[in-house]
Amino acid sequence: MLASRQESRFSRFLFKVVHNQEILRGDCKEVLKTFCDETIDLCITSVPYNIGLNYNEYKDNKKKEEYLSWLVAIFTEVKRVLRPDGSLFLNVGSTNLNPWVAFEVAMTLGKFFVLQNHIIWVKSISVGDTSYGHFKPINSPRFLNQTFEHILHFTKNGDVRINRLAIGVPYVDKGNLRRKRNDLDLRCRGNCWFIPYETIRSREARGNHPAVFPQTLVEWCIRLTGFNEETVVCDPFLGSGTTLVVTKQLGIKGIGIEIDPEYCQWSCDRLLKSA
Repeated sequence: MLASRQESRFSRFLFKVVHNQEILRGDCKEVLKTFCDETIDLCITSVPYNIGLNYNEYKDNKKKEEYLSWLVAIFTEVKRVLRPDGSLFLNVGSTNLNPWVAFEVAMTLGKFFVLQNHIIWVKSISVGDTSYGHFKPINSPRFLNQTFEHILHFTKNGDVRINRLAIGVPYVDKGNLRRKRNDLDLRCRGNCWFIPYETIRSREARGNHPAVFPQTLVEWCIRLTGFNEETVVCDPFLGSGTTLVVTKQLGIKGIGIEIDPEYCQWSCDRLLKSA
């Protein structure tokens, strides 16, 4: 009953439903206001970084105070619609010329959320003489290449249980299994996640969107917090639609909000083509 009541409230924003994945077109702040309280289990999203990226319609160059106030208005609504044990995973990046974006966002949202985990998404890493992953190189006599971004895991009270072994890794030293008396050959992955981009050679191949994240990143966030067939995931900045592609593959309900009609259509097409 609650789900059907909520769907009727935001029906005027409905762009398309594809395999139980709902794409809503509109300003996410206004769309979220139509959601019922405490109806979302998990919010996974990447906000515009305010570093001048070239989106179709959104202007990524607000004044800092305006940008942070804008995020507060949006994530106040996100907090309202999250269940008491819900989680928000927020991807934020930065540039060498504007290195404080992620920290300013974390401090701002930390006034009404609890930062339960701070995850570093490693896009490229060099081990010894070998490099793994991909990054956008810069030409500068001052700065190193940016090879990571931040994933901020916010909860309402900081006490949400997570399933660390759902994304665990096998022990290298199997003696740990005997010492810990553990039959499960898995340990916590930790808070540095190496997830390279999928190889996409053109902007057109990613829906003309300037900032996409990998499907694995979304999947790990969902698996970390646990999920079942009743789980509802929301992405207020849907962009190229990655979150809904993953929720479709996992067999759970996803709701994506996007203001740009071209990105809405791209997300719809991706869902129709995805396995």
